[in-house]
Amino acid sequence: MYKRLVPLVAITLLAGCASVNHQELHQSTLNAIKNSEQHLDNRLTNLDLQLSNQSDYIDSLESEVIALTKRIETLQNNQDSAVEKLAEPKKQTTPARNISPSKPVVLGSVEKVDLDILNRRFDARVDTGAVTSSLNAIDIQVFERDGKQWVKFHLLDDKAKTQDKRWIEAPVIRYVKIRQSTNEKAERRAVIELWIRVGNIHEKAQFTLADRSQMTHPILLGREFIKDIALVDVSQQYILSSNE
Repeated sequence: MYKRLVPLVAITLLAGCASVNHQELHQSTLNAIKNSEQHLDNRLTNLDLQLSNQSDYIDSLESEVIALTKRIETLQNNQDSAVEKLAEPKKQTTPARNISPSKPVVLGSVEKVDLDILNRRFDARVDTGAVTSSLNAIDIQVFERDGKQWVKFHLLDDKAKTQDKRWIEAPVIRYVKIRQSTNEKAERRAVIELWIRVGNIHEKAQFTLADRSQMTHPILLGREFIKDIALVDVSQQYILSSNE
């Protein structure tokens, strides 16, 4: 009887041990999987952090590049301005403003204007309603010189029915949009600077360029030129210049 029970007890004990070992192995496997998942999560978190840091670093580099580019452009513009000032004729570096506080200069509604670049005199309409002065320019051509944008054109004197065959060339200062009362669409025009003389006033003035053949006078002087220089008496003409 006892001899039969001994093998049964042994088998039961072995089965129990096998069950315990299987549970431990299963738990060990679960722990290993959890550890691997935790390890992967940590690595992913570290990679995300590294990518974020690299992105911030790239953004900072881009900001530095933009700042350096603007600084270089500013330095180049300052250098170009200095070169242009040195290249200007001496006679143009000291413009004469013969203005006396007790006796202000008065312009008529029309005056004779000398253009230094052509050494020729034209009729000019003085218009306090216009902001910028303008020229009746035709054959306008845009070109590049020394890395800058220039224009050349002919000045049409419609009143005299003549056209000066000499080209006027000047660098473009900027572009402006002009909207005419008869047209809703704004027109983009180049702005240049030229030395002019009106009576004793010798100044550099900015002009917009446009083919305006309907203009009675080839030159229009606006408020930007008139301010701080002269008053305007619209009831008279050729106050500072004779109508020759």
